Amino acid sequence: MSLHETVKQVTDAIIERSHETRAAYLQATAEMARSSDQNRSQVSCSNLAHAGAAAGQDQDDITGLSNSDKPNIAIVTAYNDMLSAHQPFETYPQMIRAAARQNGATAQVAGGVPAMCDGVTQGRPGMELSLASRDVIAMSTAIALSHGVYDGALCLGVCDKIIPGLVMGALSFGHLPVIFVPAGPMPSGLPNDEKAAIRKAFAKGEVGRDALLKAEMSAYHGAGTCTFYGTANSNQMLMEIMGLHLPGGTFVNPHEDLRHALTIEATKQAISISRKSNDVRPIAEVIDEKSFVNAIIGLHATGGSTNHALHLPAMAAAAGIILNWDDFDRLSEVTPLLARLYPNGSADVNHFNAAGGMGFVINQLLQAGLLHGDAKTIWGNQLSDYVTEPMLADNGLDWRPAQTKSLDTDILRYCDDPHAANGGLKMLSGNLGRAVMKISAVAKERHVITAPAMIFETEAEVKAAFEDGNLNRDVVVVVRGQGPAATGMPELHSLTPLLSILQDNGHKVALLTDGRMSGASGKVPSAIHVTPEAALGGPIGQLRDGDMVTINAITGEMTTDAPLGQRDAITNYKSMNAAGFGRGLFQDYRANVGSAEKGGGLKLC
Repeated sequence: MSLHETVKQVTDAIIERSHETRAAYLQATAEMARSSDQNRSQVSCSNLAHAGAAAGQDQDDITGLSNSDKPNIAIVTAYNDMLSAHQPFETYPQMIRAAARQNGATAQVAGGVPAMCDGVTQGRPGMELSLASRDVIAMSTAIALSHGVYDGALCLGVCDKIIPGLVMGALSFGHLPVIFVPAGPMPSGLPNDEKAAIRKAFAKGEVGRDALLKAEMSAYHGAGTCTFYGTANSNQMLMEIMGLHLPGGTFVNPHEDLRHALTIEATKQAISISRKSNDVRPIAEVIDEKSFVNAIIGLHATGGSTNHALHLPAMAAAAGIILNWDDFDRLSEVTPLLARLYPNGSADVNHFNAAGGMGFVINQLLQAGLLHGDAKTIWGNQLSDYVTEPMLADNGLDWRPAQTKSLDTDILRYCDDPHAANGGLKMLSGNLGRAVMKISAVAKERHVITAPAMIFETEAEVKAAFEDGNLNRDVVVVVRGQGPAATGMPELHSLTPLLSILQDNGHKVALLTDGRMSGASGKVPSAIHVTPEAALGGPIGQLRDGDMVTINAITGEMTTDAPLGQRDAITNYKSMNAAGFGRGLFQDYRANVGSAEKGGGLKLC
């Protein structure tokens, strides 16, 4: 199938606008590759002694005393016990080191990166550090790789800001081949619809905290990624469709034998494409403009997280590539929605994987001309080789053609008979600025909302108004002062049950905010990531209670009839929450972040 014309046009536009920045990035990468600072044999004896001092049986191979020239693979790990998705990584370094030895190489944990759990910090002060942690992770990854004694890298990460940060950091060492290693989702627990219903019942006061806690623990009950299709699992989809994972292994559960075999295989592949191999694949060359177009298409086709309207531009910028929200918008219009996963449906990622998974999705999109099949990958030759899935064999893994028939059309459908004609991510613009809206789970009759605004400046204020009964009407809930420069752009996911209740009661309800919603945002129309943000003088800061606001996901408009030009904007949000709970450490960060459309973070590359 020939490439879809819109996909070609968007790709060409990205290449053209990124010409200078991409060329500069590739030049810098080439200079690193030539530098003696990145050649272990050129490192001084004292430096090498430090590098191998604690390497035990690998010491002589790392330092060169064994007269071998074995590749040394860096392990950058986001392991901790706080994230269920990352807990399995505890044993990965030992497994990887053993696999490396068996395949003529060595491996070392080069460094760890912070990995916070948004599920714990939702609605609490820690959430104000969440988006900033992405850039901290990128910088931590660069520090881990800075020792200059590695010939490739394995990045161990799964969740929300961790994967984007690891990608950004890895791209800053673009001359190194890098493979991303997942841990997989936890087995299915309490169905997502039941969990959501109990959350709503608790918000209404119909059940107590004991019932709520029991439900939550039944949903989040073991090691692995949370099984709904939020940012963490969208990350994993992206790593596979961008060719940074092995194919077919993204959604294999943590404690399965197949998961173990895939980790061993990832180690072997890292050696096979390392700088000491005959098939060197630097991440700077694997990841290019085609990779990011494929990522956006994959995001739309699976109904993925709105957080990637922030993360993908930031990741692309680290490779010298300039994305904007218009690219997302144009690609959304031509990408059919193939998957229905919670919150856009009732299924979870385990059901998705069983119904056909990533191999099915990639095959369908390739057949429709919606992916660059010739995009480079860390396995096989190109993305078209990813229409395959791994199976256990006597001597490791065997690969067979992926499932090309959907085993459950309530979950996975075909491009010629999709769940929806487009990807469900809509860009909004108007006299209130620009914003992002996810409509794949929003009922069509709610795609246009006109209602009076009610202004809030914290989540707590919204909750108090709800409890007092002040929101029992048609309303556009405006939560401002939540952008990157104000409070670090926290997610406002804890508002979802409250707004859903108002909507269920028959009211016209929408959210308008310069903050974020969770990757699991769903049925309430929400114009998020509003830019310019209030703290930087954006028109959202000029809204007042009672102003009529229209959010139109059909025409892509976000407007008010209020006389904005005659009002002063409220911009004093920068002084809010400046201290306590670690937030004071990030004051300089908030003072130097870019707009949401540019990723909402620092310019790191």
